[in-house]
Amino acid sequence: MAKALVTYTYLGADRKGNVRKGEINAASISEAKNLLRRQGISATKVKKLAKPLFGGNNKIVPADIAMLSRQIATMLGAGVTLIQSLEMIAQGHAKQSMRKMLGEITSEVQAGMPLSSALRKHPDYFDDLYCDLVETGEQSGALETIYDRIAVYKEKAEALKSKIKKAMFYPIAVVVVAFIVTTILLVFVVPQFEEIFSSFGAELPAFTQLVLAISRFVQDFGVYIAIAMIGFGYFFMRAHKKSPALRDKVDANILKLPVIGEILKKAAIARFTRTLSTTFAAGVPLIGALESAAGAAGNAVYRDAILFIRKEVSGGMQMHTAMRATAVFPDMVTQMIAIGEESGAVDDMLSKIASIYEAEVDDMVDGLTSLLEPIIMAVLGVVIGGLIVAMYLPIFQMGNVV
Repeated sequence: MAKALVTYTYLGADRKGNVRKGEINAASISEAKNLLRRQGISATKVKKLAKPLFGGNNKIVPADIAMLSRQIATMLGAGVTLIQSLEMIAQGHAKQSMRKMLGEITSEVQAGMPLSSALRKHPDYFDDLYCDLVETGEQSGALETIYDRIAVYKEKAEALKSKIKKAMFYPIAVVVVAFIVTTILLVFVVPQFEEIFSSFGAELPAFTQLVLAISRFVQDFGVYIAIAMIGFGYFFMRAHKKSPALRDKVDANILKLPVIGEILKKAAIARFTRTLSTTFAAGVPLIGALESAAGAAGNAVYRDAILFIRKEVSGGMQMHTAMRATAVFPDMVTQMIAIGEESGAVDDMLSKIASIYEAEVDDMVDGLTSLLEPIIMAVLGVVIGGLIVAMYLPIFQMGNVV
């Protein structure tokens, strides 16, 4: 097994005497010096790259893998060899963790290991679907074409994920901002008015009394409520992570939410059809492609439906008939699949369905954003305005109170 590569920084001079410095990946300092010597650099100082004090932005994220896929596809399409492509991408990447991982993969490929096998050693970043597609490309001798499809698939997946996050962010933002502003007013502002009202010696308006009672409750029990909410959130997240049954229940219920649920349904269909189109077009058998699509659906309801389709298709049923039996796919989708099966162009039809639903998700997210912007202003206006009115109401009625 190849030794893990480490990133080293170096300082030295080339054959012309020019000062050279930079970074290089190697298994040891001596190997790093040997590699530099082959490049014509006489190193005076070689040391392990120090980690940033606060960790830095060094974590590999799915967007990095999408970009890597596109870079490999572009370089292979330009006639650059696989090893050269990996080396060039590694040398130019900004993240040390990516340079290290690519260095390890390059070493494995140089040693004669297939790229798909080298990628399988990094399951956190390259899932089974990704590795299976690469393996299909290696076996068919069409790695360039397969990588182009992988790049498109990854880019579409990341774009869809970004839209879903955007859709989820705005409702949460409304609640969080309103909660923070209200808490600040109740804890710090309202008590100041209460001291003033205590000298009035008359009964305060009911609305003002209600706000003062809420303020005292928040001051007395706010810390305990906050601790309880944090504790509930922590234990819920742990249970959600460990319990498949809970995850499935959450997935089913979240689809029932207004607007958000509809966006998530369309996103799941887009993921399913895009994944199935990519794998099926790459030459993966339909049964295997459906299994991959089930894992990529992103929601338990659609995962179970796709696994049901896989079971029925393996028994000889047509895919559009099995899809209709699940009752989770719209008629338009099943009809388009039926046309694709009749014409022998299922992968092309799946790609078109994916494009339609990705566009619909995009439009719905933009619509939700446009709708929520004034709602945010309205909610904050009602909350802040209501508290201000409650505090100034006794002053406006001072003539009747004093």
